[in-house]
Amino acid sequence: MSSVYENTLNDLRGNPLDLPSFAGKVTLVVNVASKCGLTPQYTGLERLHEQYSEKGFTVLGVPCNQFGGQEPGSSEEIAEFCSATYGVTFPLTEKIEVNGEGRHALYQTLTAAPDAEGEAGDITWNFEKFLIGRNGEILGRFRPGVKPEDLTGAIEEALAK
Repeated sequence: MSSVYENTLNDLRGNPLDLPSFAGKVTLVVNVASKCGLTPQYTGLERLHEQYSEKGFTVLGVPCNQFGGQEPGSSEEIAEFCSATYGVTFPLTEKIEVNGEGRHALYQTLTAAPDAEGEAGDITWNFEKFLIGRNGEILGRFRPGVKPEDLTGAIEEALAK
């Protein structure tokens, strides 16, 4: 399995996102949406980002409109919503596809990883989370119902490595 840092992706403004710059950090990659019942998870994601960023941790939000059309906005609308509503300071990527024929290469890598029950494959819904170690290795996959605050132990363990 290749490192997630080998993929290319743009940020929300359309500029190349330097994924190799995430090497050496612990990263939580999350497919996000603005109009989902799970959207309040942005609060917990931002808390994690603030709590652990000085220790070498970041959240990477990946907008996706593949689940119920719950991320219909433009890049500007997504940025404004995340900032104004949830105070998001962690990086956000351009809107991409995480499943199907148009699945972005990053998610081809991520979806090969199994969750705690041993299930790999398609993203099931918005706010599915992947914990990436400092070397780009996928340390854990957490389904949408897992709240960000439930990941503190896994994040602290990854930061201690």
